[in-house]
Amino acid sequence: MLVSNNSYVAPKSFILNGIPGLERVHVWISLPFCTMYIISLVGNLGLVYLIHHEESLHHPMYFFLAMLSLIDLVTCTTTLPNALCIFWFNLKEINFNACLAQMFFVHGFTGVESGVLMLMALDRYVAIRYPLHYATILTNPIIAKAALATFLRGVLLMIPFPFLVKRLPFCQSNIISHTYCDHMSVVKLSCASIKINVIYGLMVALLIGVFDICCISVSYTMILRAVVSLSSADARQKAFSTCTAHISAIIITYVPAFFTFFTHRFGGHTIPPSLHIIVANLYLLLPPTLNPIVYGVKTKQIRDSVIKLFQGEKRTHIQDN
Repeated sequence: MLVSNNSYVAPKSFILNGIPGLERVHVWISLPFCTMYIISLVGNLGLVYLIHHEESLHHPMYFFLAMLSLIDLVTCTTTLPNALCIFWFNLKEINFNACLAQMFFVHGFTGVESGVLMLMALDRYVAIRYPLHYATILTNPIIAKAALATFLRGVLLMIPFPFLVKRLPFCQSNIISHTYCDHMSVVKLSCASIKINVIYGLMVALLIGVFDICCISVSYTMILRAVVSLSSADARQKAFSTCTAHISAIIITYVPAFFTFFTHRFGGHTIPPSLHIIVANLYLLLPPTLNPIVYGVKTKQIRDSVIKLFQGEKRTHIQDN
């Protein structure tokens, strides 16, 4: 806001306007959002507990899955409670620094999530290509180092975003047409050039998104070659069936992510803002909601562990009575 003719300061707060054009049905839109959030909390917390509790799941694939669940919990919890406050109570104001923090967590942890999906693709390749040496190649120290590197890459590349936003003058409206503080939605309110922000955003997208997708594509190309080289049809089917849950997670994550990314930069005048904001929210909600369900349905070891856990609790309850 304006201080003098030539100087501007950052606003004390922003107004998150929710989904423009659909204000009258905000309450109805909140119902599926709230339901998906509850499912994501129960599903991901349950999955992390199951992997921690069951020794049969103490393998690299499930460690990576637990990481994915924790990341999904952070990303949806960073945005959804705030969105529900907008829909239910019309609480639209967010402090400037809180907005920057939300932006950092959203972009940082979605970047980490992309890295974990890449690690899971490499894990599937090692499991199929070198099944006898799987446990010796992907040891716990290797998994820990890979997870730490992925986390640091996502966080360190996102640290400049809040500082790049903080340097901008905001002399126009402080109303953000969104349910959370997205980088591009915030910088578009600035009355100065945002070229540096756009260039850095594209660079991060290349270093994280494009790099990870290339690694995933290479991994699955090698997986396909390894599966085709197997002698029996049953072995080929069994090998590839271990990848179906991960392929589903990739589709659930990257399709809305690409839609959101390209809409912000190239489709601003052709895509209705309401559709873009709904998809942007689904981008943060769909993976946490569907990943536990997909892995629970597609992975026999998880299904067996859930049955074993409930049977054990049932026997304990009967003995107590």
